[in-house]
Amino acid sequence: MTGIEDIARGIDRYSTLARTAARTLLDVDTNPVPRDWTHITKIDPEDEKELPLLFPLYLQHTSALEVGGSQDVTGQNTEETLELVADRPVPAFQEPSGPQQVTTDTHSKAEFLAIPEVLNGDVEALIGQLGSGVEYMESELAPEIIAEKLPISPGETIEDRLGAFATSWLLKEAVFEAYIIMNPDSAAARESNVTDGDLLDPKTAKQRAMAAERHLGSELIYLEYSGIFGGEEAEAILEAVDDGRRWSRLWYGGGLDDRENAQAVLEAGADAVVVGNIFHEIAAEEADICEQAVEQLDVDATRDEVLEWVEETVDLDDSSATRYLSTIVDVPNPEGRARDYLVTTVRTWLAVQDAVADLDQKGVASVPEIREMFRSTELPGRSDVTAVLDDEESFLTDVLVALAAPRYDLEADGPSVDHLSLELA
Repeated sequence: MTGIEDIARGIDRYSTLARTAARTLLDVDTNPVPRDWTHITKIDPEDEKELPLLFPLYLQHTSALEVGGSQDVTGQNTEETLELVADRPVPAFQEPSGPQQVTTDTHSKAEFLAIPEVLNGDVEALIGQLGSGVEYMESELAPEIIAEKLPISPGETIEDRLGAFATSWLLKEAVFEAYIIMNPDSAAARESNVTDGDLLDPKTAKQRAMAAERHLGSELIYLEYSGIFGGEEAEAILEAVDDGRRWSRLWYGGGLDDRENAQAVLEAGADAVVVGNIFHEIAAEEADICEQAVEQLDVDATRDEVLEWVEETVDLDDSSATRYLSTIVDVPNPEGRARDYLVTTVRTWLAVQDAVADLDQKGVASVPEIREMFRSTELPGRSDVTAVLDDEESFLTDVLVALAAPRYDLEADGPSVDHLSLELA
């Protein structure tokens, strides 16, 4: 047994040595978070945070989706959100704020699990949640995964060992996200007990980030201002942290709603910007615009007529759609794209109203009838969404069927649409 233990220790030692050498001496990029991610869209599963109807049009320009939030997030609404957005059209990863939000379903749909650790919060924020998360993984999540993979039980002793192994493997697969929270009035700060006295200067932030990278093994360092823009203070912290890191990714989030601010933090050293609230605001804006359009436009209005109406009705320069797209610094003419996406959404919604009116007149007895109606209806957004999603030609039809089915007391299979901004019921 001693020989086996010695071999195991040797393998572990050389594995650690090889990993350290790759990250430092050889400058090999071993970070599982892609280097080319420069823009992350944060999607909150909370019921109040909705998505635009044609959300793939907007999300084709972002690098990845971060699914998670601080309030009213559950395993169920996280599963629903991931089912709707994962790989449509970019990868989605899960950032839970509590252990119970991680399920076998979210694990299968998410690119990876990002575990937050707050570097300037209390002990609970750094290791308390992680401790309860490890216990949850070993006692509940790992056994569920094992039960799915094994057709018969291998026995309690073997199951315990497999559970321990699966838990360690899940943690090994996970990405650890070291937060520096700099807005004490935010929900994130309240959750982690960050107060005014916990805010960091650039030198201290650099030192904690170095500890997170070298000791905690954090693949991500996240400077978070939660809803406000950090300005010159954030730029100074980013420059200091960037100077001290070697292989961790450095992200910035907070108050980003224009190109100038996004460009400033990228130039200060951030690898990526994280944008959340402004994307959800597109959905709220869209719901108001579409409601007005249904009242003021004919269902068969031409593209030119809808375009003229949108330009007269919407302040495009200050719209949420334009401001979101402007945070993606390599997107040319964000206002022009916002105009196109809003016009396409309005035209699609008008066509949907026409189709639903026909369904109401005919009387509907089954989901296949609804599906056939939307499949045969010319929907202006169908070709655009299909082009973005590549191999999901039926996605928009599936979404509209799911939106319309409750109107006729029917239940449709397909993605959950509870998080979309528009309703047909």
